Amino acid sequence: IMLHSTLALFLLLIAVTSNLAMAIKKEKRAPQTLSRGWGDEITWVQTYEEGLYQAKKSNKPLMVIHHLEDCQYCQALKKAFAENEEIQEMAQNNFIMLNLMHETTDKNLSPDGQYVPRIMFVDPSLTVRADITGRYSNRLYTYEPQDMMFLIENMKKALRLIQTEL
Repeated sequence: IMLHSTLALFLLLIAVTSNLAMAIKKEKRAPQTLSRGWGDEITWVQTYEEGLYQAKKSNKPLMVIHHLEDCQYCQALKKAFAENEEIQEMAQNNFIMLNLMHETTDKNLSPDGQYVPRIMFVDPSLTVRADITGRYSNRLYTYEPQDMMFLIENMKKALRLIQTEL
């Protein structure tokens, strides 16, 4: 009987420990600082270099959002982006995601200048997709809150291009 109760206690300990570990893991995910409000369920990479590495490794396109905290257009776009379930789900499952509040050294990410907000795609072969643009000719990679359907189409296009080109 002693062995039986020791075993029961041991199993209970394992159950409690693994639940605790899961709780800690969940807890750790709660303060999502890298999302900066663009979507807390999305796993965000910290740097452009990390994004490129993950894109290549996972064979998913990298989506780069350039924005600034004190830019009203960025704030409006962020709100629309975060509230759109289809965008959030695609971003979470099909893309490597990066939002940047500073410029990268990669000049390919600013083919028509440095402005915010702008959203660009980089495919897993590490090619910046200058062919996936927004609807404005003066600022090619700008999206406005009302452009979410257009952004969804561009996200789908980025995914299609991988399949056709690799």
